[in-house]
Amino acid sequence: MSRPPELPRLRTRLTLLNAGLAFACSIVILAVVDLGLFSGSNTSSNTDSNLAEVLRYSATALVVLAAASIALGWLIAGRALRPLHAISRSARTMSAEDLNSRLRVPAGYQEFTELADTLDDMRQRLHDSFTAQRQFIANASHELRTPLTVQRTLLQLTLTDPNATTETLREACQELLDIGRQQEQLINALLTLANGSQHIDCREPFDLAALTKTVASGHQSEAAQHGIELRTDLTTAVITGDASLTAALLTNLITNAIRHNLPAGTVDITTTPSGRLSITNTGPPIPPTELPRLTQPFQRLNPNRTTQTEGHGLGLAIVTAIAQAHRAPLTITSNPTGGLHITVDFSSEVEARSQARALQ
Repeated sequence: MSRPPELPRLRTRLTLLNAGLAFACSIVILAVVDLGLFSGSNTSSNTDSNLAEVLRYSATALVVLAAASIALGWLIAGRALRPLHAISRSARTMSAEDLNSRLRVPAGYQEFTELADTLDDMRQRLHDSFTAQRQFIANASHELRTPLTVQRTLLQLTLTDPNATTETLREACQELLDIGRQQEQLINALLTLANGSQHIDCREPFDLAALTKTVASGHQSEAAQHGIELRTDLTTAVITGDASLTAALLTNLITNAIRHNLPAGTVDITTTPSGRLSITNTGPPIPPTELPRLTQPFQRLNPNRTTQTEGHGLGLAIVTAIAQAHRAPLTITSNPTGGLHITVDFSSEVEARSQARALQ
């Protein structure tokens, strides 16, 4: 495999630099010696007679030294750049299927250890990203394929039923509409997750408390249907960010808190002036070891839950993505009596806005 053109050019530059320094030092040394001969030529006829011969030897020595310094500089530069060749070869052969190998730097080249460690960390992050992406695509494909299979089966049963009536056809159409609605909800959730995972280019100020009040009010009827008491304690907190994405974050948090609750349970929502959003709900006990899994797409505590009210396992994944896009730390803890306590800290956005006002 050929080497990249950058490394030979770097080796040439290092060689010329080394040869130039050696040649300059040689000129200085020979000049000092020859100047001594010149200064002593008036007092010694023997020196005067040998001056021409000394100058010839000096010129020859300079040529030899120049050639030797170039050759040695080329060898030394090549040896010094050897780890870079290995790193370059490894980078060129890197692919999505081979991201686990680590770069090995010889003990004599510890100067390149930091570079190798940095590249290894990058490869590990890429490996984790590709693995998560493949898993996400597999899960999304399964979630989308399942309702399509159900639709096809329902249509086949309806079409092959010799005793089908208008009522049964209406029931089949209604079921198909319900399944289509679930698919639409899943696709919208996937789009929200994708948008939340992107960097927010346009940030605008908005009141977190006012937005939370609006979203919570829209869930009062759903909470009442489940027998859940929705309580709020909201304090004004002006933050900068994407209001629509933050509304999606609130919607998913409140929806999860209502659906994964107990009869006659509660949901407490608070905002602080510093920009901290907290949602606490009652519910079944959740082992702390299961909490990291909840923020991954399509992850459910009970894998057998498939009804529409249980969602698709994307709620907290969307919340995590949106919180990261806002640089807002997300904390999820399980309550000792059951349920979750979730906080999203937008304080960095509040501080950034305060600093901007101070500079105006």
